Amino acid sequence: MKVLIVEDEKPAARRLNRMLVKQQMDVSTMLHSVAEAKQWFLTNEHPDLIFLDIQLSDGLSFEIFEEIEIKSAVIFTTAYDQYALEAFKLNSIDYLLKPIDEDDLNAAIEKYKSFKPQQENTMISFADVKRLLVKETEKKYKNRFTIKIGQHLKMIAVEDIECFYSENKSTYLSKTDGRSYLLDMSLEQLEEELEPKYFFRISRKFFVNINAIKDIVAYTNSRLKIQLNKYNEEELIVSRERVKEFRIWLG
Repeated sequence: MKVLIVEDEKPAARRLNRMLVKQQMDVSTMLHSVAEAKQWFLTNEHPDLIFLDIQLSDGLSFEIFEEIEIKSAVIFTTAYDQYALEAFKLNSIDYLLKPIDEDDLNAAIEKYKSFKPQQENTMISFADVKRLLVKETEKKYKNRFTIKIGQHLKMIAVEDIECFYSENKSTYLSKTDGRSYLLDMSLEQLEEELEPKYFFRISRKFFVNINAIKDIVAYTNSRLKIQLNKYNEEELIVSRERVKEFRIWLG
């Protein structure tokens, strides 16, 4: 398996190279700029896998693929916030947040290997990926929800919502005054509507608003327990598999 690293920070590139050598991966080349990468792709056989830094010294690395048809699988290495990257995490893509953790690297490599047989069917549109990243902040999220109460409709602004939760196969929102209202949406549908800068899904059952968090304490099995300003109907526990993402989200 031939691997290419595109990374403008040379110490970071060398560190990643050492980590990949430990994984018995053949790093054929390390490139450090958009211009250098463009020239290299024009004159060399494309590798099986590229570790690609998004922000290079002379521009976004996506510019490489606006001119060159890329046939390699890609794993991004980036300092961008994780919630922004979730928008374009595709079957043939994974990403590693800097500084790169060895366990995360191993998991990304294993993911690549598991998808390798289908690689020709999961080609990436880098134009779409760039659009999703660059314009992520322009995406329109809901700023209010309309609730039906009897024959009346009530509008609730998102800043007045502490959390969303599921109960008995129904979805509810809980306001900053402690009142809860039935919502005609699933948590999965909400995931597309809530601005990730403010709302995080801590478990299968709860979304919480960062501005409503009163306290966070360590809990059993490497989990975290959250206390909100008003909502106290049920314990809010960050599931163990979401703790790392939650810490990143907190900033």
